[in-house]
Amino acid sequence: MVTAHPLPEGFTEIEVFAIGTALLVEALLGFCLNGLTIISFRKIKELRTPSNLLVLSIALADCGICINAFIAAFSSFLRYWPYGSEGCQIHGFHGFLTALASISSSAAVAWDRYHHYCTRSRLQWSTAASMMVFAWLFAAFWSVMPLLGWGEYDYEPLRTCCTLDYSKGDRNYVTFLFALSTFNFMIPGFIMLTAYQSIHQKFRKTGHFKFNTGLPLKTLVICWGPYCLLCSYAAVENVMFIPPKYRMIPALIAKTVPTVDAFVYALGNENYRGGIWQFLTGQKIEKAEVDNKTK
Repeated sequence: MVTAHPLPEGFTEIEVFAIGTALLVEALLGFCLNGLTIISFRKIKELRTPSNLLVLSIALADCGICINAFIAAFSSFLRYWPYGSEGCQIHGFHGFLTALASISSSAAVAWDRYHHYCTRSRLQWSTAASMMVFAWLFAAFWSVMPLLGWGEYDYEPLRTCCTLDYSKGDRNYVTFLFALSTFNFMIPGFIMLTAYQSIHQKFRKTGHFKFNTGLPLKTLVICWGPYCLLCSYAAVENVMFIPPKYRMIPALIAKTVPTVDAFVYALGNENYRGGIWQFLTGQKIEKAEVDNKTK
């Protein structure tokens, strides 16, 4: 006879089920779309360019976020975390690694687009590969810090997944959060802001807007902003007065990133979209300039 585990404190049966379902839908949809992006890059020769390597980096990171969300969904349906404290640390590390790699790769794409449209310089394979490796190593550095004692991974309010522990708000947490947000949110955001502003000004001069220059930065702010605000507020005030179900909302919003990124960077890219269509249908795409155009 299977024993049902009690509901997490502060949640009703329907709320636990709804969160688990939302995580599962986000994981499956994001994984399918980014998996398609990865397979198309592998199969379609026209897509294998230095610029698209950075798009591939985003897709790989976002697939990792989806795997993390799928594990959280499974645990939510169980009503408890079945993998122990060590599993919690691994889950927290994996979630941060893929999230930070996704953000850094998005900034790298912005840098590439700036040079493509504003300086007319082409990205070389060596540079693209170096940027991709740096994005992942940089993400790994910050993600491993909580395992070494600077910051800490612990259960999220639902206690079926793990993330950065913001419940204490002590000096250790505040110093780590300040450094983390500076190097992994504000600086990438600044790179994206300045790059896309320059591209927008270039488009205004030519009168030909090739893509929505505000969309990538809006994606970053809307998807990651609520989670950053929650963590930042925890640095100055105790957030435990906020009901657990409301503290789960920023995490759910953040896990929509893989799906949104797929539409912004792959399906929204005219060349990449053509490559995906060729992979799915076998119809040869017309020769087009590879310029990461986002409609």
